[in-house]
Amino acid sequence: MRRFSKRNPLVTLADLNVTPMLDLAFVLLIIFVIATPLLEQGMNLELPEGGSTDVAIDRSDVRTVEISRDGQYLFDRKPMNLAQLEAALIQAHTDNPKTIVYIRADQQGVNKDTYAVIDACVKNGLTQFSLRTKEDNR
Repeated sequence: MRRFSKRNPLVTLADLNVTPMLDLAFVLLIIFVIATPLLEQGMNLELPEGGSTDVAIDRSDVRTVEISRDGQYLFDRKPMNLAQLEAALIQAHTDNPKTIVYIRADQQGVNKDTYAVIDACVKNGLTQFSLRTKEDNR
């Protein structure tokens, strides 16, 4: 729809209404702010009480293994069985020899699942791993 100038009926006005675009941008921003924390969650685990925080490490070197109560594994938020997990650990160590494995196991879970992950790490030369616990809030 064209709008014409009141002085000269043949000249169109080049006004662009940016209010709807700003409204859309703010709505998208709010959606992303709300949705991002929901996407970053892994398994719902009850970690045991723990010790102090780690020394400064490069987050790109960290790979996380999560173990649920019923023995399900997640490697960097991807569900896997133990054989697939071991292959993924080997590949991660091949790609980056400084790989550190964070092992997050539910405190009510069976220890054999945790030991299987530790054994897979040690067998394949991943000697840098950390059993994760709840952070100490002192």
